[in-house]
Amino acid sequence: MGKFNEEESVVILDKLSLVYGENKAITIYASIQTLIKQYPYGKITPKNLWVDENDIMLITYGDSIKETGKFPLQTLSEFLNEFVQKDLSSVHLLPFYPYSSDDGFSVIDYKQVNLELGDWDDIFRLSQKYDLMFDGVINHISQKSDWFQEYLKGNPEFENFFIAANPNADYSKVTRPRALPLLTKFETSKGTKYIWTTFSEDQIDLNFENEKVFLAILEVLLFYVQKGARFIRMDAIGFLWKKQGTSCIHLEETHAIIQIYRTVLDAVAPGTILISETNVPHEDNISYFGNGYNEAHMVYQFPLPPLTLFSFQQGDASYLLKWADSLEPTSETTTFFNFLASHDGIGVRPVEGILPEKQIQSMVDKVIANGGFVSYKDNGDGTKSPYELNINYLEGISQPGDCQDVKVARFIAAQSILLSMMGVPGIYIHSLLGSGNDLNGVEKTGRFRSINRERLNKEKLVEELKNPKTIRSQVFTRFKKMIALRKAEKAFHPNAAQKVLFFDNRLFSIMRISPDQQEEILVIINVSNRPVSVQQTFMGFRARNLHAFHDIVSGEIIDVRDGIINICLSPYQVMWLKAQI
Repeated sequence: MGKFNEEESVVILDKLSLVYGENKAITIYASIQTLIKQYPYGKITPKNLWVDENDIMLITYGDSIKETGKFPLQTLSEFLNEFVQKDLSSVHLLPFYPYSSDDGFSVIDYKQVNLELGDWDDIFRLSQKYDLMFDGVINHISQKSDWFQEYLKGNPEFENFFIAANPNADYSKVTRPRALPLLTKFETSKGTKYIWTTFSEDQIDLNFENEKVFLAILEVLLFYVQKGARFIRMDAIGFLWKKQGTSCIHLEETHAIIQIYRTVLDAVAPGTILISETNVPHEDNISYFGNGYNEAHMVYQFPLPPLTLFSFQQGDASYLLKWADSLEPTSETTTFFNFLASHDGIGVRPVEGILPEKQIQSMVDKVIANGGFVSYKDNGDGTKSPYELNINYLEGISQPGDCQDVKVARFIAAQSILLSMMGVPGIYIHSLLGSGNDLNGVEKTGRFRSINRERLNKEKLVEELKNPKTIRSQVFTRFKKMIALRKAEKAFHPNAAQKVLFFDNRLFSIMRISPDQQEEILVIINVSNRPVSVQQTFMGFRARNLHAFHDIVSGEIIDVRDGIINICLSPYQVMWLKAQI
């Protein structure tokens, strides 16, 4: 059976049969066996097969920091090594391939590094000190790619690589992430065709009904592992399979294809972690865990950014607490990928059914008042709904009249929720560096998402970071402190148990319990601009003879008398309380 054991072979053949039919399944399976012989295990062996409390990921473009006379990937590597090497374990390098639009997500060539950023040697050097996440932008490819250009020319090798559709058919059920036409008209060697373009006319959807596409993308994923990827982010994966008369999202065939890719990578490159990116309501999102062992290792925790944003805008964590309380534990080899900010905006769809429409509109209004923008989706019935809030996160939770100290305190409190939750935290570079809205970027590109994609001059950035009076320096210093404290605690393991505690709607409060049940941390974060007092009995702690808590953030010792704790949190104060026995 080649490199696969009997169980793996059965899974692969079963899923191939579901997607492509039994007759084709055997042939495709043989092609997979041939393919994996061309891609032995990647250059970088993961330090561990899974993640722990030391795993902190930075999300960045290859050219988020620039310097005259150097390739951006070299500049990024030098900056990280100097300022955050002890803090970060991994780096998500947003698409670093040649591209034609969407800041990298319209890929021209999956196997090349954008010459403006550097080369594969630069990627390799980064991988020597950090685990890397590559983007698998596999739902679509640039219209300027060789694949699509050969398709237009009628090259039989690329026949049916893309989806030609009837422009007069009914597509009203198709889920649309953007208010743009679903089909784009192209002239080909075989006449006019209307091609499926879910995201834009420059992002041509691949046709996974063609097994050659399935195999070509598997080869790309194996190539990424060989080049040092430990994590692979499966961009917009929910849209992978199209079927007339359906929503064309989250279809059974999509899940089956991910499960095949997972099985292959588990067999040939153990320790490789697949992360599904599906900006959709929570129940659909977590479906990509599969049975907890056979699909994505992590899923993006999309409700967390808007719910945290709303909590600090309103000074009320009740919706965030209720949602967190609904989360089920994952398997021991799956977890959430938590984030607040990213290269994209703050998704609105994930809070459908969590936040009432009135509250969603309030959040939208505050984002606009803080200098942000709103992107809309087409509902298919002639109406539009907010799809994404485009704003820098620091600005998104700011209030009119903020002084710098308050602005920083509120922002670090929000980021502390990110660091406290069950899962692996992903920190966007502009959050770590205390950036603000880049309105010049929006004006220059005409795209709302550019508001949070600023390219920074390294010399100016370093100057600001070394000046303790700047907001950059204050955010950066306090953020690094929280990261260091988190990494020292087993109770912040991604799979550590999480219990929500309902003390006060102004407080985000959870208990984290280490996997070995030996350590507990009580997280209490004030999301409001008012002091909040807590008098609480704690009978559920492992330590029956609990006599005090140590706040590892402030260093304060808080006595427990007769099982009761009395504390008062200042506005936006963060407490990580560790039981003392």
